[in-house]
Amino acid sequence: MKIRAPAKVNLYLRIVGKREDGYHLLDTVMVSVSLYDELEIRRPRPGQRAKRRLTVTCDHPLVPSGRRNLVYQAASRLLHSKRIRSPVDIHIRKRIPVGAGLGGGSSDAAAALVGLNRFFRLGLKRAELLTLAASLGADVPFFVSGRPARAGGIGERLRAIAAVPRLWMVILYPGFPVSTRWVYENYPFKLTKNIENTSINFSRKGPAELTSFLVNDLEKVAIRRYPLIGRLKRRLVEEGAAGALMSGSGSSVFGIFSTGQQARSAFRHLHKDRGVEAFLVHTLS
Repeated sequence: MKIRAPAKVNLYLRIVGKREDGYHLLDTVMVSVSLYDELEIRRPRPGQRAKRRLTVTCDHPLVPSGRRNLVYQAASRLLHSKRIRSPVDIHIRKRIPVGAGLGGGSSDAAAALVGLNRFFRLGLKRAELLTLAASLGADVPFFVSGRPARAGGIGERLRAIAAVPRLWMVILYPGFPVSTRWVYENYPFKLTKNIENTSINFSRKGPAELTSFLVNDLEKVAIRRYPLIGRLKRRLVEEGAAGALMSGSGSSVFGIFSTGQQARSAFRHLHKDRGVEAFLVHTLS
């Protein structure tokens, strides 16, 4: 069985507090986009003796296989909780860049939970999957729910957002990862006014109207160390983006375009830039 795991972008990210354990509290809006990893879930091939009950591999050299992989942890917890003893192999085909602020690892873990639930016909309800997802990482529940959402806490408190229009984007990955931990550790904590109760309505917002909404408190931290991130933002605007922003803790940036045609035109130019990966995507609802 094959299952796709979409990337996400943060249209908005503010730091609104800090917990005693050092974790930062967020107010962020996340939407999935049409850039996918793929997980293949299967039983060991006939005649192939299973050495382990669970095997997780990946075709990307920066993604660990085995127990250090978040997909392994997700699958292991689900199989253990349901006492599944049948051997299973999971292979990850990566297309979402690693360390890019696009949530690839969390999305892969969520896809493993959803996929194994179908593969073994376990019949787990969404609430049960969300509980397992929350134990794995703050972004994993978002990918299980699969809906545009506004997230609070450390990212685990989700409120669905309705009527998000299809937005065409070009994502640029500068060719290097950025450590999420490093970005947060170097963020000069300054309390942002909490707008937790502010309503966010996308129904009447087009790409041009969204430009004032595009904010990421972590952007300055990343750009100070990696100026290329700032230059890529400017490139997107030069190519006609209504607005551009770094996603999550970086390193990728995205530009929002008024039409699919404009996005495709910009992509044709930007994907030729040396050392930079470009992806033409649209938001998923």
